[in-house]
This record gives sequence, structure tokens and C-alpha cells, in this order.
Amino acid sequence: MSESIERKVPTELGTESVGKLLMQYAIPAIIAQTASSIYHTIDSIFIGHIPDVGALAISGLATTFPLMNLSAAFGAMVGVGGATQLSVRLGQRDYDSAKIILGNLVTLNIIVGIIFAAVALIFLDPILYFFGASESTLPHARAFMEVILYGNIVTHLYFGINAAIRAAGHPKQAMFATILTVCANAILAPIFIFVLGWGIRGAALATILAQCITLMWQIKLLSNPDELLHLQRGIYHLRSNIVKSILAIGMSPFFINAAACLVVIIINKGLRSYSDDGDMSIAAYGISNRIQFIFVMVVLGLTQGMQPIVGYNYGARKSNRVKETLKLTIMWATVVTTLGFLIGELMPATVAKAFTTEEALIDSSVKAMRIMFMFMPFIGFQLVTTNFFQSIGLVNKSIFLSLTRQILLLIPLLLILPLFLGENGVWYSMPISDSIAALLTVIMLIMQFREWRTQKDGIN
Repeated sequence: MSESIERKVPTELGTESVGKLLMQYAIPAIIAQTASSIYHTIDSIFIGHIPDVGALAISGLATTFPLMNLSAAFGAMVGVGGATQLSVRLGQRDYDSAKIILGNLVTLNIIVGIIFAAVALIFLDPILYFFGASESTLPHARAFMEVILYGNIVTHLYFGINAAIRAAGHPKQAMFATILTVCANAILAPIFIFVLGWGIRGAALATILAQCITLMWQIKLLSNPDELLHLQRGIYHLRSNIVKSILAIGMSPFFINAAACLVVIIINKGLRSYSDDGDMSIAAYGISNRIQFIFVMVVLGLTQGMQPIVGYNYGARKSNRVKETLKLTIMWATVVTTLGFLIGELMPATVAKAFTTEEALIDSSVKAMRIMFMFMPFIGFQLVTTNFFQSIGLVNKSIFLSLTRQILLLIPLLLILPLFLGENGVWYSMPISDSIAALLTVIMLIMQFREWRTQKDGIN
């Protein structure tokens, strides 16, 4: 391998201090993820203060969450699967395969983005009704999602390429891409919503235009021929073996997001069925979910920083570094989710008042936050362990853990508890499933390390 190529390869992943590496890779990802989630929260605040229709607009926005989660599921299937493959191939020093993976990641994102948008636009109204929209909230939900879906290919490319940039050893550039998007969004959204009077449609347009700006910068960054991994001819033709490996690993994040889509649908329908004011309860869930989302995204930033370190060292068979990375990530993730728990329990009214001035919505949001955040400290450990299994290619275990909280636990609880507790049954289903899923995750992680200790070539 030439000296110029050697300098481009992130070999420090296998030699540098794990703590330093985790900070180096995770902090940019955390900043990027937090900035993104805070933007979405601010966007909801803008929407909540649209004159005369703010509360209904927030409720309408909440009914779009399942469709956006489903779109993210397909994007993550390609982006995370491709990024994981890139990290492992770099750890194995298989640079030719890494280049092909990059090209296939781009092609798959284009194909998936177009197909998803086309199908969703054709059936948009029935989909939104099914997701919990009412006659009052449907116009707001449709106005938002039409714009988002027309720009869906941009969204998929933006997130997919950013995952590849991070996996290729450029976490700061990936962070800058997200911050650029957030800043452009934050500037455009209030102009489109309030100055131009485009309302919730303006919020969606600001999101897509901001991603367009960043995508152009990403393409320019990856067009540099001096980089080991760059956009070039001959890498975009889909290779069946690479596509299969990307999709196999990407199935875990796909199921996480798809399950989240199904869960939100059931929550929205449950709140509409068992609440005195379904639109208000759905809006309260939308606000609480936005706040919880901030802390979850910080944890996902930590897991994104963990992924290339674990993937590289697992490929290089450096077991001690793999275990040390996992322990540090779990520790910091638990600190983050505990902070979220304290905010949700001690100051929910202050948080809710940032979104709305309607007392009924504030009261509903306070109740929702205090229940939803009850066992939040456990969520960090569960998310980190799930992503750990994904990063080392144990896809089946990752998928099982992904589905445990949402499919095996939360959905049955959402269907059963409201029969006895009414609306409260919907709210209490969430913390109960969090605690049980965390316990199962502990058991699976212990069993996995025991299995490795019995294998000659496993992690000891």
C-alpha cells in the first residue's frame, strides 16, 4: 500500500486510546445529532405558535411521525448497513471493496428514496388517516408531508452519504454537514412560516432546502480524488453480494424505525379512542416525544461514535478494545438518559410552555412527560447494546433487541392496558416496556460474552 493511501486510512482506530477515540468520534456525532433534534424541536415550537391553528398544527405534525419514521427506516437500512460495512472493510484493509460499498450506498439511496416517495404520495390521505389524523388535523399533516416526500430523495442521500463520511474516518466533516443543515433550517423556517405566511408547509420546505444545500457540500467533499474513498466512475453499479450485506446489517435499524412507526400509529389511535380530546392528547404526545427524542439522539450520537471504533477493532480482532469501547459508551449513555429523566420529572410544565400557551395542552403534556420519562435511564443501555451487536455483524441479536421493546412488549401493552386503565394505559405502557426491555438486554449481553469466552477465536 502506498504511503499516500496509508495516511488516508483511519488506522488510529486500532491504536489510539479508546477514551480519546470515543470523544473524537462521538462528540461530533453528538453535536450533529443534538443539533438536528433541537432543530426539529424548535421547528415544532414555531409550528405550535402559528396564529389560530398552533395546537392543531402540532397534532397534525404528530400524525406524520409514523410516515417519517418509516422513511427513516428505509434510509437507515441503506445508510447504517453501508456505513457498518465500510468500517469493517477498512479494519480489514479491503479498500477496493470499501470503494464499491460507497458507490452502491449512493445508488441504493436514490432507488429507495424515489420508490418510497412515489408510493406514499399516491396514498397520502388514507395513510395519514390511518396514522391518527382527524378532519381537523389532516390539512396540516398533508401540507407538511407533501413537501417532505417531494424532497425524499435528497433526504435519503443526505443521511446516507453523511453516514459514509463518518464511517470513513471523517467525524468532524459529518458533524459540520449536520450543523450546516440545522443552521440553514433555523434561518429559513421562521422566514417561510411567519414572514412569507406559508405555515407548516414552509417548515417542511425549509427542511428540504437546507438538506439540498448540505448535499451539494457533501458531494463536493467526496469528489476529492486525493481521498481514499471518493465518488468515481465504476462504483455505482449494484453488486448483489454487497447489496445483500448492506441490507442484512441494515435490517436492524430498519426494524427499529419500522417498529417505531407501528408504535406511534397505535399510540395515536389509542389516544384518539380513549381520550376525551384526542387531538389534544396526540399533540401532548408529539411535544413529549420531541423532548425525549433530544436525549435519544444524543445516545445515538454516542453509538455512531462507537460504531467505527468497534467495527474496526472487531475486524482487526482486538477484543479488549471492543469491550472497553462498549463499557464507556454504556456509561455515558446512561448519564445522558438520566439527565432526560430529571428534566421530564422535575420541569415538564416549563418545557411544555415553550411549545404552546393553551393551558389544556400544557396540562396534557405535563402528564405525558412525567409518565413517559419514568424509566428513561434504562433506555441508553438498551440502545447502545443493540447498536453494539449491529456494529460487529450479529444482526439477528440486534434485530431481536430492536423488536423487544416495541413489538414484543410495547405493542401488547398498548393494546391491553387501555382496556383497564383508559388513556392512562396508553401512557404507562411506555415506561413499563422500557424497564423490561432493559432487563432482557442485560441478559443477552451477559450470554453473548459467555459464548465468546468458550470460543477460541471469540472475544475474551
